[in-house]
Amino acid sequence: MNKVGEQVNNINILGIETSCDETAAAIVENGRNILANIVNSQIAIHQEFGGVVPEIASRKHIENITLVVDAAFKQADMGYDDIDAVAITNAPGLVGALLVGLSFAKGFAYALEKPLIAVNHLHGHIYANFLVHDDIEFPAVCLIVSGGHTSILYMTEPGEYEMLGSTIDDAAGEAFDKVARFLGLGYPGGPAMQKAAAAGEAGKYPLPRVFLN
Repeated sequence: MNKVGEQVNNINILGIETSCDETAAAIVENGRNILANIVNSQIAIHQEFGGVVPEIASRKHIENITLVVDAAFKQADMGYDDIDAVAITNAPGLVGALLVGLSFAKGFAYALEKPLIAVNHLHGHIYANFLVHDDIEFPAVCLIVSGGHTSILYMTEPGEYEMLGSTIDDAAGEAFDKVARFLGLGYPGGPAMQKAAAAGEAGKYPLPRVFLN
């Protein structure tokens, strides 16, 4: 069985994420040690609309990305030349939001003459587990439950995935947001529905099993 990150030494990577409504930058040492992690959230901006407005999200990324990246270097107490590569989310996500991050990362990496690494952000969800668990071995089964994706994957080795199952309509996060908006509970839907459910009556309504085939 194989493990991830067994022969990595003294490599610092700047990671940038702009796939939806959060502008984020992190600096990670040797694949596991988080030296900096800065996130600028747009939740308060999108709350009045009941969900993320793509055009607004893109414009806010433009305003925030330089500030967020600089804050990451400050938190890590590092200079630009101290990183070895730049990693950037390239898919999936909102097109305009992704374009902001990609354009910035390309220019940043080019100016520093550093490698640019394109990262599928769903893979990022999976590999976040390796930041806190150093005993994960392959093969492994992965569950992704995020705002726009709900999937179960089978990993035979790093970078090799087989889709076992996925939603055929809305992902879990989308369902929470839509139901919360319909009920007037606010945005984001997950926390709002959890709070409302805590005051509910368990077992009041019979709920059928989901469609399994």
